[in-house]
Formats: sequence, structure tokens, C-alpha cells
Amino acid sequence: MNVSNYKIFFNFLIVCFLGIALNVSAQMRPNHEGYFDVRSATTILIEDNYMLDSRLQLFLSNEALNALNSGVPLTIELNVEIIRSRRFLPDAKESELEFQFELEYRPLSQRYIVKNVQDETQDSYATLFSALNKLGRVQNLFLMKNSSLEPRSNYRLRLQALLSTKQYSAPLRMLFFWRDQWDLKSEWYEWQLQR
Repeated sequence: MNVSNYKIFFNFLIVCFLGIALNVSAQMRPNHEGYFDVRSATTILIEDNYMLDSRLQLFLSNEALNALNSGVPLTIELNVEIIRSRRFLPDAKESELEFQFELEYRPLSQRYIVKNVQDETQDSYATLFSALNKLGRVQNLFLMKNSSLEPRSNYRLRLQALLSTKQYSAPLRMLFFWRDQWDLKSEWYEWQLQR
């Protein structure tokens, strides 16, 4: 090999190394593409009611953030599954619950609105960070009555947070289906119901 071939080979190695380094760097920044994560979840029995307390980490993707800032409301959905453990049979899914929260930006007031779709209560926040922090702190969300459960059975619960696109028109939902930045959902978080 002559000197020019060594230079070409050396430059090729540098380009490959930089490409790998940039790829690894991009993967180490999960909030660039957005991600949802359930950090903790527990149930609290208050009188006869089981209430959900949970901590979520919600990072919007660039596309979802651009849509929000353009006036498109986003719906954060919490899915809860209540599963009865059975000894000699497969576990039984007793019920599935769905809770929706709407996040909206209002450019005139420059405020972020977080709305509970079920009871239509809403709060206003000056920053997106504050609004996402509110969404990530789920407190005293009613799940079920203790009296509705079988007395001697054991139960476990599963929780998942996701960015819902059900409220949009069919053509938009098809577009979102092919775009990874709209597929924001956490892994299922599972815990035992303390009775």
C-alpha cells in the first residue's frame, strides 16, 4: 500500500467511527424521539375504594410537540388491567379501565391546559414542563370498590401510559400509524394488590 491508500483507509475508518459515535449518541437521547415510562404505581384503600397513585415520565417526540404548539390537542391515556390470580387455571382479566387526559396549548394566553376527560376538570400551566409534571403525578384516581372483589382471591394490576390517536380522523390515524414519533407508549407496569 502506498501513502495515499493509507490516507484513504484512515479517512474511511474515521468516517465509520464518527458514524457509530453519532448513532450511539442519538440512541442515548430517548427524549429526542419521545418516550413514556411508568416509574411507580400503587393502590391505596380509602374506605371501600381502591385509588391509584402513580408516577409517570412523559417526554413528547418532536412531531407531537410541534403538533401541540400548532394547536392540536394531545390525549394521554392510562390503561389499567385488573387481573385475578387463579391457582389451577389461567389468570382471569376481571376488568380493563381507561382514563384520558387532554393536553392543549393556547397560543393567545401562552398557557398549557391539562384536562381530565372523565370529570372535565382542568388546570392551566405556564410551561410545558409543569403541565407534563402534573400529568406524570397521578393521585387518588378511583379504580374499583373493595366490595366488588372476591374476598379470598389475590389480584394484580397492570398500568400502561400512551399517547392516544383515537380521537383523530381516520386519515390522520393512518398517517400516525406509519410514524414512529406518534407511537409513544410505556411498558406495562405490574404490581400486587395489597388487601
